[in-house]
Amino acid sequence: MQNVLHLTPEAAGLFLEARAAASGPLSRLPERDRQIFLLRLERWFQNLVDGLTPVYGQRSDFRTFLVGLCRELAEGYAARPETLKELDLERDLTPDWFQRESMLGYVFYVDRFAGTLAGLKEARTQAYLAEVGATYLHLMSVLQAREGENDGGYAIRDYREVDPALGTRADLQELCTVLREKGVSVCIDVVLNHCADQHAWAQRATAGEKRYQDYFYTFEDRTMPDAYERTLPEVFPDMAPGNFTYQPDMGRWVWTTFHTYQWDLNWSNPHVFSEIVRAMVDLANLGVEVFRLDAVAFMWKRLGTNGQNQPEVHDLLQGLRACSKIATPAVAHKAEAIVSPDDLIHYFGTGRRYGKVSNIAYHNTLMVQFWSSLASRDTRLMTRTLQEFPRTPTSIAWGTYLRGHDDVGWAITDEDAAAVGLDGATHRAFLSDFYAGAFPGSHARGRVFAFNPKTHDRRISGMLASLAGLEQALDEGDERRVALSIERILLGHALIFGFGGIPLLYMGDELGMRNDYGYERRNDHVGDNRWLHRPFMDWDAAERRRDADAVEGRIFQGLRRLVRARARTPHLHAAYGTEVLDVGHPSLFVFVRPHPLGQLLAVMNMTERAQSMPAGVLFDHGIEQPFDQIEQAFVDVSSGHLALTPYQRYWLI
Repeated sequence: MQNVLHLTPEAAGLFLEARAAASGPLSRLPERDRQIFLLRLERWFQNLVDGLTPVYGQRSDFRTFLVGLCRELAEGYAARPETLKELDLERDLTPDWFQRESMLGYVFYVDRFAGTLAGLKEARTQAYLAEVGATYLHLMSVLQAREGENDGGYAIRDYREVDPALGTRADLQELCTVLREKGVSVCIDVVLNHCADQHAWAQRATAGEKRYQDYFYTFEDRTMPDAYERTLPEVFPDMAPGNFTYQPDMGRWVWTTFHTYQWDLNWSNPHVFSEIVRAMVDLANLGVEVFRLDAVAFMWKRLGTNGQNQPEVHDLLQGLRACSKIATPAVAHKAEAIVSPDDLIHYFGTGRRYGKVSNIAYHNTLMVQFWSSLASRDTRLMTRTLQEFPRTPTSIAWGTYLRGHDDVGWAITDEDAAAVGLDGATHRAFLSDFYAGAFPGSHARGRVFAFNPKTHDRRISGMLASLAGLEQALDEGDERRVALSIERILLGHALIFGFGGIPLLYMGDELGMRNDYGYERRNDHVGDNRWLHRPFMDWDAAERRRDADAVEGRIFQGLRRLVRARARTPHLHAAYGTEVLDVGHPSLFVFVRPHPLGQLLAVMNMTERAQSMPAGVLFDHGIEQPFDQIEQAFVDVSSGHLALTPYQRYWLI
């Protein structure tokens, strides 16, 4: 334990102080547990120092803050249940646990799927989740949110307490235990950029306590807010214009990027960092295994910028991850950064932060490009954009998805569009029109969200099935178009299941559930059409999931084939990269997954017309006798071509 040669001289001195401070809380533990914690502290201490020094290192109290933080981490570890310490050891030995081809995420609002946390333990829901094949459950809106408007549960009132309508902390702990015994990991949201105006910190700030006013960005007048506003975009230009809100009870302006009731946290204050770490360790000790870190791109503010993706964000996230590696190493971090590819790669870590920032991040570009190619029947933009995508560390996993609980924004750059002969603004406008059902011949039924009158940018809300044409086809009683819509849905899932990472299946998509227009009858939802794609679970529809003639059965069983195919395909382990190919065919999207067992070649027809590809593409990648992992059948290419029916998808080995 005395060999700290791998630490810089500055860090080595700090480490000795931190180790001494941690010894007190560890004193009541068995010697083996004490040694394990101190070994982890030594192993990850440099990452912690390197993350926090650029942010807090110039403060006179930095040394005291860092040593105190390590003591708090030791206290959290000392309180950690024995079963979770065993899980920590398992994850130390199997750090790729979240990268495996057996991983499948299922995402839902707890109240809309099962009513309560206790409802998730009922036989019906447990049987359903097992049939879906989920090994990773993202439970949304679990923590206590603001009363009244709360941005779908993302205005947090208390980072440690469970929403009383869902249950208690004991219920969450018991659920995590039950699911862990079944090999299922629980993910919950921790909102990092902001908290609710009803949070105790905000309430004490409003009451005039300077300590807590320093947890936020507050201003006496509009001088600084106006200076910042010159370069800040608006997240919700129609619902919540501007980025600052006047608080009359405090007599100050507060930074509120999202909604007036969501106060941005001041991460330049190390007390905020410590508060969030304590909350995360506390939740991890209940059995939470993945934290979805919400709105991370906005965490650091800098005058003259758009207030997103600043270098300090990645330093802070590195610091948070190091804290988890020290005290709760079974836990993974997922960054919710819906940003451009050039910005997104930094959330895994580049340069000195390489591989040290987050374990998982959303592949927003893959999602956007799927919808773009589906509407245009042209894959050239998708191929070019994903070919240019930066390389990632082998230790991470993408979260791959077709839609989320938020809207779909058209993150397509003018440069990428121009590279394939498109005008970026025109193409983004086309996609908005198409998925709002306003473009001639569109099959989609979505709704425009967050129209910006200054830029004319628009985003789209809607359930996967409704955007893919199923709602319209069923309403019109057109079986041919119903069949095509189902094929689009299965094509999309073949893409996200096969691209590499953790595929995320959003509740209802496995059954083809359509838009929920009931939100229009609720006063607390009518102003936010994202509730269009946040439905209550339709358990009657779920009963038809085994009916081969029902729409629900056709989709569900198709997805089950993909789940089984994924689990038996080692090429889909996230540690192996994806190489996108340009085969010169504007209707096909093709990628390769290299693997020691040989290559997997995925070929996907993004149109409703039959297509073909020269078999030489397969031969060039060592696939002489192509076998489709999805359908478990050899594919005939004796004609010299690979034939694809409308929206057909292959995983060929």
